[in-house]
Amino acid sequence: MRIILIISGFIIILLSCNHPANSIKKDEKPASADSGFSQNTSFFPVTSYIKGQLFEIREKGINPLEYKTVSNHTDSVWLKTEDLESAVHEFLFPVIDTANMKSLFTETKFLDQTIGAFSFSYDPIKILPDSMTLRHWDVYVDPVTNKVKRIFIVKEIAGNKTLQLTWIGGKWCKIITIANHPGGITTIEKEEKITWDF
Repeated sequence: MRIILIISGFIIILLSCNHPANSIKKDEKPASADSGFSQNTSFFPVTSYIKGQLFEIREKGINPLEYKTVSNHTDSVWLKTEDLESAVHEFLFPVIDTANMKSLFTETKFLDQTIGAFSFSYDPIKILPDSMTLRHWDVYVDPVTNKVKRIFIVKEIAGNKTLQLTWIGGKWCKIITIANHPGGITTIEKEEKITWDF
């Protein structure tokens, strides 16, 4: 619970800052990556948020339900709470926060009126090291409640595969494994949806 309060406080501070360079107006256009808009801001602590969600699920004693789809065949299984972290382990590393990512990624933020959320998007500012599998992530925050609505993360892993995580705050997450073939052809190898909001 303490982690959630800390993260909520961080979001409130981040969104309520009145400094002209960081204020967000409804009529404002998205800032470009080279506009200097995000030079003095802190990145949203995505890894801490996800770990906080995992802690909350364990504290509530909820056994999540996992749906795994491979080749159009879906199976479901109840997960033990202690197995949930290993199910999303690939997205807990590298740690996504300001200290680890500020030198590699840039933040673009704006109020996306089409989805009714503040949108924080993160993209590389230079060629990433070979060891860096993270490619992009987005955080969507409800402007009324200041709660995270959704997180989306893209990683590239060995064997020409892409992993995508969609995390809906307090409800469910989905991991999609995509195979990248020559000629730009992609196929979905596997989908894993884990839900804990019943």
